[in-house]
Amino acid sequence: MTKGDFQRTRLEWFSSLPACLLLLSVVLFSTSSDIHNQMLRGGENLWTGYYKLRMDPVQPDCDPNRSIEAAVAEELAKAPPANDSMAALLGTHEKDPADIRLAIERSVRECQAAHASFLQLQDKLTPGVKAYRAAELFVADLIAFGLSAQRYILVILVMLCAVTATLTRHHIAMRSMETRLDYTVSYTLQTVANAMLLGSSVVFRQSSLGSSTAVSAEELLLHNFWVIGFTCLTIASLYRLFRPPTNLAEGGRLGQAFLAVPLYTVMCLISGTYFALIGHSSGIGIYLGKMMELADMFLNVGLYVWVGMMLKQTRLATLVFNVFRPWRMPPEMLAVVAVLVAAVPTAYTGASGIFVIAAGAVIYSELRAAGARRHLALAATAMSGSLGVVLRPCLLVVVIAYLNREVTTDELFGWGIWVFVLTAVMFAMVALSVNRQSKFDLAPTAQALPASLQALRPLLPYALVIVGVVLLYRFALDVRMDEFSAPRLLPVIMLAILLYEHVSLKNVGGRASGEIHHQGLERSVRGATNDTTAEIGALLLLLGLSVSIGGVIERSHLMETFPQAFDSAWSAMLLMVVILVILGMIMDAFGAVILVTATVATIAYSSGIHPIHFWMVTLVAFELGYLSPPVALNHLLTRQVVGEAEVLAAQQEGGTFYQRYERIIMPLIAMGISLLLVAFVPLLFYAL
Repeated sequence: MTKGDFQRTRLEWFSSLPACLLLLSVVLFSTSSDIHNQMLRGGENLWTGYYKLRMDPVQPDCDPNRSIEAAVAEELAKAPPANDSMAALLGTHEKDPADIRLAIERSVRECQAAHASFLQLQDKLTPGVKAYRAAELFVADLIAFGLSAQRYILVILVMLCAVTATLTRHHIAMRSMETRLDYTVSYTLQTVANAMLLGSSVVFRQSSLGSSTAVSAEELLLHNFWVIGFTCLTIASLYRLFRPPTNLAEGGRLGQAFLAVPLYTVMCLISGTYFALIGHSSGIGIYLGKMMELADMFLNVGLYVWVGMMLKQTRLATLVFNVFRPWRMPPEMLAVVAVLVAAVPTAYTGASGIFVIAAGAVIYSELRAAGARRHLALAATAMSGSLGVVLRPCLLVVVIAYLNREVTTDELFGWGIWVFVLTAVMFAMVALSVNRQSKFDLAPTAQALPASLQALRPLLPYALVIVGVVLLYRFALDVRMDEFSAPRLLPVIMLAILLYEHVSLKNVGGRASGEIHHQGLERSVRGATNDTTAEIGALLLLLGLSVSIGGVIERSHLMETFPQAFDSAWSAMLLMVVILVILGMIMDAFGAVILVTATVATIAYSSGIHPIHFWMVTLVAFELGYLSPPVALNHLLTRQVVGEAEVLAAQQEGGTFYQRYERIIMPLIAMGISLLLVAFVPLLFYAL
C-alpha cells in the first residue's frame, strides 16, 4: 500500500468507522438478548433453581429454634382480660390459645424452611456458579444498556451520516448539482433548513425544561444530542456553501437550481414555516423526537442498507445471474426474472425504497452486463422492491396489523400472495409486450440446462454459509429467521460471506482467473460502510422529515375536510386511491401507514370498504406513488445508487416517446393497472 493509499484509507475509516461501530453495536445488543435467554436456560439445566442463585441469598432474620410454648404464653399475656370494658367496646375479643399455637407453629416451620433453603443455596454457590452468574449478569446489563442506548445510537447515527451526506453532496434531490447556481441555491436552502432544525430543537429543549413535568437526565441528554447534531449539520452545510468544488459549470437556471435542493430540505422548509406560522416553533423537534418511539425500526433501516452495500461487495449477485445466462433470455425477460427474484429480499427489508438503495446498483449493473438497454435496466431497478412488500415477513405489513385491530398478519399475507402474483403478471406482460425490442430466441434446453446447473455449483458454498449462520442462530440461540430476527441475522450472514470470499479468493490462482477482483475483507467492509454512511444519512433524514410532514397534515386537519363516510364504497375507493398515491409520493412507507391509520382508514371502514381490501390497496398505491412523478422517490433512489451519468445517458437516447421515457412509463403502466384491479375488482363481490 502506498502512502497515498494509506492516507485515503485512514480518512475513509475516520468517517465510516464510527458508523460501522454503531451498526455493529446494534447487532451486538440485539443478539445479546438471544444469548441471555440461552444462558438462563443453560443455567437452569446445569443447576436446578438457578434463577434463585442469580443473586446472593440473604440469611433470614427469624429464629428457627424459637420455643413454641414460650411464644404461646407471650401472646396470651398480651391478650386483654375477659372483663376489660374498653376491649369489649373496641370489639377486641379474647384470643383462642389453639389458634395462637397453630399460627406460631406455622411461623416456625416457615422460618426453618427459609433457613434450610438459605443453607442449600449457600452450598450451591460454587465457584463455577459464581463465574457463570457473573457472565450471565454481565450480558443482562449489556442488554439493559443496549435497550436504553437505542435512541442515542439512532440520533448519533442519523447526525453522523447526515453530516457525511452533506459534505459529500449525497442527499436525495430531484436532480444533481451541475452548475454553480445549483450549488449555491441548494446549499443556501440546506443551511436555512438546518438552522431551522437547530432552532426547533433548541425551542423544544427549552420548553421541555420549562414545563411542569420534570425532565429526566436521559431525556435532557437526548435533547442535547439533537442540538449538537443539528449544530454540526448547519456548520457542515455552511462550510460547503463557502467551499464550492472547482468542477462546477458556470451559469445555470433558477428553476432547475431549485430541483437540486434535497427533498429533506423542502420538507423541512414547508413544515418549519407552517409550525412557525401557527406559533408552534418546536413542532419539527417534537415530530423528530417521535422517531425515538420507533428507534429500533429506523435502526433496522440502517442495518438493511449496510447489508445491501455489503452484498454489492460480493460476487453473489453475479453468480445468481450466471444461472440464467445460459438460457440467452432477452433483456426484457431477464428484467422480469430480476424483479421477481428481488421480491424475496424485499419482503425482509420491509420497504421498496430501502431495497433499491441496498441492492439497486447490483441489479442495474447485472442487467446492463446481460445486454439490457439503459431505460429497461433503470425501470427494473426502480421496481425491484415494489412487488415484495406484500409478502411474508414484510415488516410494513406487521406494522399495519399492529396499528389496526381490524386485520391480522395472516390475513394480510394470505391475500398479499395474490396481489404479488397480479403485480408480477402485470409487469411481465408490460415488459414482454410493450416496446419489446428483442427476439424470443431462448437457448435449447439440452444446451442451457446443463450449463445452468453447472453455474449453480459456485453458489453451493454461499448457500452453506447462509444455512450455517441460520442454523447456528436456530440451535445455539433458538432464533428463527423471520421479520424480527432478519435485521440482526442478515449483517452476520453478509460478514460471513465476505469472510468466505476473503479466504477462498485469497490465493493467486483465484485472482489470476479473472473471475473477480476481490479486495479483501477489510477493504470490502470499508467500502460497504463508506457507501452505507452517505446512504443512511440521506435516507433517514428524509424519513424523519416525512414524519414532520405527516404532522403538518395531521395538525392542519386537512383530512377532516373530506366526508367521514361515503354512501357508495365505489366513490370512497376512488378518493382513497387518489389520496394514497399522493401520500406515497411525499412520505415514507412507515410514516404514511401511521398517518393513514389515524385518518383515511376510518373513512374507508365507515364507507363499507373491507379492512383487508383497504390495506392491500394502500400497499399497492404507495408503490405507485413511489414510482410516480414529480417526486418518484424510487427513481431518485435508483439514480442515487447507479450514478447520475447513467441516467443522463439514458435521457439522451432517442426513439419514440415511450422509448425515451420507458424507465418512467413502464412501471407506471404495470403498477397503475395493478392498482385499478386491486382497488375495484373486489368491490364487485361485496359492494354491489
